Amino acid sequence: MTKITAINAYEMLDSRGNPTLGAEVITECGAKGFALCPSGASTGIYEAIELRDGDEKRYFGKGVLKAVANVERAIAPSLLGVDVLKQREIDKIMRDLDGSDNKSNLGANAILAVSLAAARAAAESLKMPLYRYLGGAICDKMPRPMMNILNGGAHAANNIDIQEFMIVPVSCKSFAEGLKMCSEVYHSLNKILKAEGLSCGVGDEGGFAPNLQSDEKALELIMKAVNTAGYSESDINIALDVASGEWNRGRSDYLLPKRNLKMSADNLIQYYETLSDKYPVISIEDGLGEDDWHAWGKLTKRLGEKIQLVGDDLFVTNTKRLEAGIKSGAANAILIKPNQIGTLTETLDVISLAKENGYNCILSHRSGETEDAFIADLAVATGVGQIKTGAPCRSDRVAKYNRLLKIEQEIKRG
Repeated sequence: MTKITAINAYEMLDSRGNPTLGAEVITECGAKGFALCPSGASTGIYEAIELRDGDEKRYFGKGVLKAVANVERAIAPSLLGVDVLKQREIDKIMRDLDGSDNKSNLGANAILAVSLAAARAAAESLKMPLYRYLGGAICDKMPRPMMNILNGGAHAANNIDIQEFMIVPVSCKSFAEGLKMCSEVYHSLNKILKAEGLSCGVGDEGGFAPNLQSDEKALELIMKAVNTAGYSESDINIALDVASGEWNRGRSDYLLPKRNLKMSADNLIQYYETLSDKYPVISIEDGLGEDDWHAWGKLTKRLGEKIQLVGDDLFVTNTKRLEAGIKSGAANAILIKPNQIGTLTETLDVISLAKENGYNCILSHRSGETEDAFIADLAVATGVGQIKTGAPCRSDRVAKYNRLLKIEQEIKRG
């Protein structure tokens, strides 16, 4: 009764108004699972490839009708009759069908949407919450939010080069309390920006996107908001997503485009050390480029005992890239984005490898998001302890927070 009987695909929209792919998996017992695929703006060059139509007359070339057709004409016929409970087999069939290393033939967006939808259908067929199906009966570790409250880089049309300024509640006793703390700081920052005559418009992930005289000014404003909300740096710390891969594509040095400032890897490492000494910065993501392995080793030796150093574009949720990082001593944490690799089982394999080697994991949204809250369940199921999913002001981000609030209450009630 759990065999797949139908798979449907849809061209839909993400949070930026660009097309994305939705997939529905149906089983013979009537269970249904639906999932939407997100899309990134600041993407690593080693990510799995999302398939776009390239027809400039439709959505300026960003349509996904080819990917939809691949689901309906290639993937669906290959999965009909397969047991939806056999997730690894489902994902292997799709990988083999695609035949490429980066899922460029069928499209990672087509493959991932079906992979996640199958997991939802499996959970539904067993009448289980998704996090229980993926994580088992004893999964009860809620993730700590890493809330993006100020945007720059590729996520905002302002003059700030660092892409994300996040706050991390460290004194909270529950997810709900941590979310409350972050939301209060977010609203306090809004009032401060208004009082200083700065823009309160938001970037792709809901964080404010004012023009400031320096990136460090953003940190000053955030700490002022923390204090205004009634907290201190012992309650709320700061995490940065530098996204420095955007600064050195094809270059040996780093050019911060908005400030037109050129820096070497050593300059950047010193800069991060200065920031972490002056402010309560506990995590830096993509501090160096995805091919700058030697400098990553230097950064990790310099700051790895003090703060979390996260590889996003460096690892792209890929076991081979992570293995190379482990071997070379690069970073001590990995960002987990299912659409970077394209299937649920490969995502789970990366998380397992990271944990086995002492690397922290952070479940993450993308800048082009949807209302799908799959990563909320996945964060609880895998017990990673950290989640990035934007500011508390857009429904595509808030959907994840609300799902986690519901999960926490379900766990408490037993």
